Amino acid sequence: KILLSTYFWDDAAPTPTSVNYHFTRQCNYKCGFCFHTAKTSFVLPLEEAKRGLAMLKEGGMEKINFSGGEPFLQDRGEFVGKLVQFCKQELELPSVSIVSNGSLIRRQWFEKYGEYLDILAISCDSFDEDVNVLIGRRQGKKNHVENLHKLRQWCREYAVAFKINSVINRFNVEEDMNEQIKALNPVRWKVFQCLLIEGENSGEDALREAEKFVISDEDFDRFLDRHKNVSCLVPESNQKMRDSYLILDEYMRFLNCRNGRKEPSKSILDVGVEAAIKFSGFDEKMFLKRGGKYVWSKADMKLDW
Repeated sequence: KILLSTYFWDDAAPTPTSVNYHFTRQCNYKCGFCFHTAKTSFVLPLEEAKRGLAMLKEGGMEKINFSGGEPFLQDRGEFVGKLVQFCKQELELPSVSIVSNGSLIRRQWFEKYGEYLDILAISCDSFDEDVNVLIGRRQGKKNHVENLHKLRQWCREYAVAFKINSVINRFNVEEDMNEQIKALNPVRWKVFQCLLIEGENSGEDALREAEKFVISDEDFDRFLDRHKNVSCLVPESNQKMRDSYLILDEYMRFLNCRNGRKEPSKSILDVGVEAAIKFSGFDEKMFLKRGGKYVWSKADMKLDW
């Protein structure tokens, strides 16, 4: 009996507690190290996306993170807004978040959908605008850093927890961001080591060549050491990143990154969550080890808006 139960436990599909749904691959920025590139222009119809999200909730999802591409590109932010509202209002998920470059977000969006959003994460790799231009994190003449401060203020006004994501690479690895991060005071500062994914930002069929952005583990550790007094910093090395995220692509297929490239499962819309997630390569232990489960509902955060 003990042997049997151990076997079934090992064979059990992981629970999709926290899911990252990259519903679009289209983007208005051209970050040189992007690891989820514009290989298709496909976006599911809204009702199909909602059907899949309801299936994930049924399968145990507590947190959904909408990402891209740039999530605010689709229908000028209406698509992601409707999904955010659906997940909070109808599915009653404890945590609903978005990762965005922030360039397309308008105050009106916060007025309409802000109450349904727990966390807004804005990608910012440098507080030197010239470095952002070098990286490709810019469109036209809009200043990325100035916009970041504006979004920080809107998050305060509309009671949305504010988070910053930074990819540490060859062009920003020597930067000291202590003062700027402390001034912005995010609930979390996610610091990622630039990651190569074959077929996305590395190799023959890739749309980006990220090799020139890559840094060593030692470089990354030095950056972390320089910012060790920033209490909200959450570091993510390549090893921590690769298998500890449940990534759902634009077709609602789980993407397995274990072999250094993204290998898709069948869509949850066709085979169900349990069958698809077994092919996700998801490392539940690493997810917990990297602090993937945290206080992620704004109702539970003691924040001074």
